Amino acid sequence: MQTATVGVFGGSGFYEFLDDAAEVAVDTPYGPTSSPVAVGTIGGHRVAFIARHGRQHQYAAHRVPFRANVWAMHHLGVRTVIAPCSVGSLQPDIRPGQLVVVDQLVDRTWGRPDTFFDVGAPEGTPGRDGPVHHQGFANPYHPQVCAALVAAGRRTGAVVADGGTMVVINGPRFSTRAESLWFRTMGWQVVNMTGYPEAVLAAELGLRYSTVALVTDFDAGVDGHEPVTMEAVFAMMRANVSLVAAVITDAITHDHTSLVGTV
Repeated sequence: MQTATVGVFGGSGFYEFLDDAAEVAVDTPYGPTSSPVAVGTIGGHRVAFIARHGRQHQYAAHRVPFRANVWAMHHLGVRTVIAPCSVGSLQPDIRPGQLVVVDQLVDRTWGRPDTFFDVGAPEGTPGRDGPVHHQGFANPYHPQVCAALVAAGRRTGAVVADGGTMVVINGPRFSTRAESLWFRTMGWQVVNMTGYPEAVLAAELGLRYSTVALVTDFDAGVDGHEPVTMEAVFAMMRANVSLVAAVITDAITHDHTSLVGTV
């Protein structure tokens, strides 16, 4: 079994990452991962990669097998997960094409299995026999990993915002104008469909976790902009996926110790 210290979940339009990767089959108690796990090397460090939506984008956000994906990373020895994603901007000063390393999360999803400690679930469900566990989640993102991603963004010339709140909606639809206005009025910066439960599942397994978010659009037409479309999101992601990959590569290469901590 090949192991890795850093794991990366590729988001929309981000289906491949490692050039020298070997596929590793990981059987999980939660079914198959959304794509085969690829393990390769960046800067002399072993890295595992999973395409969050599948290599053909066959999993909508609410259907992503989050528990299988996170469990597989932990099983391979991953200590830190970097989770790039696409987001819509809720604020006029956060513009498409820039990056945001978020530091807070608001969960507006429903119906997604969001714990490995599924006490009281039907017989045969992994985790049903306990123990009861209440995960501390005041700070969903690891500050040291966030700092490394911000530094990497600046080294690579990206426009990167240090901090911000990401509200996670269930999808697969985009927000209504009223919802978007509400999120904006609350002072939240960006909106996304996959940031939860991935973050809390990583926390339950003791993984350092952080997100680098690519802004693809102004959500629901902030300040008169055209409302978001799937085509616009994917076009912006395709145009910037190499930038996101470069930031992650730079962080792993230059700040591996900061990313994974002391072994």
